[in-house]
Amino acid sequence: MRPETEAALADMIKAATGPLRIRGGGTRLTDLPGEGTVLETAGLQGITLYEPGALTLVAQAGTALADIEAALDKEGQRLAFEPMDHRGILGTTGTPTIGGAVAANVSGPRRIQAGACRDHMLGVRFVDGAGTVIKNGGRVMKNVTGYDLVKLMTGSWGTLGVLTEVSLKVLPKPEAAATLTLSGLSIEAAVAAMARAVGSPYEITGAAYLPGNADTPSETLLRIEGFDASVAYRASEIAALFKDQDLSVERDGAKVAERWAGLRDVAALQGQAGDMWRVSCKPSDAPALIGRMGATAYQCDWAGGLVWALMPEGHDLRQALGAFDGHATLVRGAASTRAVTPMFHPEPKPLAILSQGIRDRLNPRGILNPGLMSA
Repeated sequence: MRPETEAALADMIKAATGPLRIRGGGTRLTDLPGEGTVLETAGLQGITLYEPGALTLVAQAGTALADIEAALDKEGQRLAFEPMDHRGILGTTGTPTIGGAVAANVSGPRRIQAGACRDHMLGVRFVDGAGTVIKNGGRVMKNVTGYDLVKLMTGSWGTLGVLTEVSLKVLPKPEAAATLTLSGLSIEAAVAAMARAVGSPYEITGAAYLPGNADTPSETLLRIEGFDASVAYRASEIAALFKDQDLSVERDGAKVAERWAGLRDVAALQGQAGDMWRVSCKPSDAPALIGRMGATAYQCDWAGGLVWALMPEGHDLRQALGAFDGHATLVRGAASTRAVTPMFHPEPKPLAILSQGIRDRLNPRGILNPGLMSA
């Protein structure tokens, strides 16, 4: 099913007699558990409002991210939360859409400075599991009336309702950017270095780590963005913080953008066999957690707060990690892994009860992506 209007979508959900598997541009969730009829939102196309002066954009959920980014680029603006493209690590095709990015709360390296997708959301329109059209939020950040369905819908993975339109805050693109690379650090030293940089007054907008091998030293990467003179000054000050380290600075804007696009899309782990896991944790816990993983390959982002890990098929990473302050998500798994391992980290019982209560209210028949986020 592929509706082209919100009204048609509502009618389809009302008429549904069984489970529905919600799909945007087809770049994620190709192996959802259980049965269900695919309901695509890619037919809901178009930017319905764009006010550059107000830093506000409204688009239908099926609008391609590439189209939104092109429109913003013409006005010297961007989506500051830097949504990644999952196709490389999942081996999928399709087209990333704004609705998919919002539904999964997709947020890139700049999250440590600009916040997540959720933090840039102003409003949503969606159809709930009963087929009712609901609107929440608006075109300004201050909105305190009723339930904050905008935040609930962002990252709900289609289990509460099907997005039809989203309203977002956008931000200006910076004049210049730089990448500072520290070579040869261990994961422990890298996390300490990233914490030092992020805790400095020099406004780091990206902090990532790529482990080395016998032929290539590890890389600890720091990004700075802003006015050209400011970037030059901050780069020199950060270099002074690490004057005893092997450090290089890249100021070519195109090369900086290309490098961080690769980090955003986890290019270092693309094309490799195994199950792909995404671990969110306290940055200071990352070295110990990585030591317990037994990963075949990994990459750190968010100054160590996000770890992408490749594991042997069928290996339950959560058991290896044990209890920790964070969560592990199975992003890509073999059929044998998916059969016994849920995608999302099990919630503590009190939180699971609250989450299920919200799903029961907005998805009373339980037909929207059933089993995805509940036990």
